[in-house]
Amino acid sequence: MSAQTIIIVGAGQAGASAILELRANKYEGKIILVGDEAHLPYERPPLSKDVILKPESTKVEILSAEKLQQLNVDVIRGNAVQKIHAEDHSIVLANGERLSYDKLLLATGGAARRLPYLDALGKHIYTLRNLEDSQALVPVLQAGKRIIMIGGGVIGLELASSARFKDCSVTVIEQGPMVMGRCSPTVLSEFLLEQHRAKGIDVRLSTKVANAELRGEEVLITLENGEQLFADAVVYGIGIIPNAELAIEASLDVDFAVKVNENCQTSNADIYAAGDVATQLRADGVYRRVETWENANLQAGIFARHVMGVEHPKANPAWFWTDQLNINFQFVGDMAAQTWHIRGEMDVDQGADSSFVMFGVNDDQIVAGITVNAAKDMRHLKKMISKNTAFEAEKHLDMTQDLRKIA
Repeated sequence: MSAQTIIIVGAGQAGASAILELRANKYEGKIILVGDEAHLPYERPPLSKDVILKPESTKVEILSAEKLQQLNVDVIRGNAVQKIHAEDHSIVLANGERLSYDKLLLATGGAARRLPYLDALGKHIYTLRNLEDSQALVPVLQAGKRIIMIGGGVIGLELASSARFKDCSVTVIEQGPMVMGRCSPTVLSEFLLEQHRAKGIDVRLSTKVANAELRGEEVLITLENGEQLFADAVVYGIGIIPNAELAIEASLDVDFAVKVNENCQTSNADIYAAGDVATQLRADGVYRRVETWENANLQAGIFARHVMGVEHPKANPAWFWTDQLNINFQFVGDMAAQTWHIRGEMDVDQGADSSFVMFGVNDDQIVAGITVNAAKDMRHLKKMISKNTAFEAEKHLDMTQDLRKIA
């Protein structure tokens, strides 16, 4: 393609991956990376784990200043985009500067969904979305501190795990009937619940907060049943809101997130979106938004290759992982599968020594998989799903069979 100017708005995983994919595919035009944070692109998965547990030794940077210079990228930091002028292919920055583009990628991610009744307290209340949020939690999560975690999803459980490793007293309040209810089958959710409780984490399910107030340097949480809990700090994680304001103001097609086609193009052919801010048209004709590290990379690659006129892969089954209590969990495919079958032994008492594989099956076809401390088997599960493999219990659950050979 002829030399053009590509502006990438958002210096996170998707934005960084897009840069690498463009240059890997021999794009020689100008790339401008615009980020509202002062940091260079960094990874988010370590924020709830290693950044808190090993702050001195954990590195989260994806692209260093030297690497960005090698890739010939103009970097603008701490200067957010205020407006997109799609009609003349330009953007306006917070400082009033106007930049022109040929192609624009929105990789703006999302913001923590807020709980105003907690935010109004002003102190001892925390969320986790960016590096500063994680760093702020390091001195808070200390031995003996009483921590209340509101939200029993992935972030909530990872933070509960980190807090427990730092010898905090931890209570998790989840208003739903199960932990990780949006992204985990019931059988694994129950296993997760027992693991956390076995480590001394007080998990309250089907529980709602009625009131929160400050009592000196403590937070008093009153539950709907009237029970009162005191905490030194309250952390909440109840999902994110896609940062789609720019797209809305530019009259792009937006529902909850920015709608994109199979090429990651928005309703304006020269504006793309990728990562947490995008909801993509899938092969079944339904728009879905996927909040995973892999999806951000995949959609960034689709954008870069489409701009370059290079064939790009179709969207893969959703894959993500979580590390909790020294246990690695990996998920792929449709977590709403009709039935689940366990290969190996799901032993709650083994804790971090547990190791097993789960097959999610719809109409005798493998549509999902989960590995628990068995990461090497994940690629075989992905292969089975992509091949529409028929599930055969006598073969797939037989521990003497090598999954690599039957995938």
